Amino acid sequence: MASARFPPTALSLKEFLQRQKVLGIYRDMLRTIQQVPDEVDRKYLRDWARDEFKRNKESTDQDAIRMMITQAKKHLEELQKSLALARS
Repeated sequence: MASARFPPTALSLKEFLQRQKVLGIYRDMLRTIQQVPDEVDRKYLRDWARDEFKRNKESTDQDAIRMMITQAKKHLEELQKSLALARS
């Protein structure tokens, strides 16, 4: 009977869940940026978000990743609050 083998790059459950959380924040960030009325600002924010996530893509330190998730959530909340105030 052959044993199931995982590729050497297989993620642990914890890493998989963390990756899903990061991707969810990234998608929420891009959706929120789509609501920015000014095209120039929208492009700037989209490029900034992409650069930040790409720059940290290879991070493996779990504490650093948790800190980056917290920072990304704060940035997202600030952007959402700014958009809400702009609509008022």
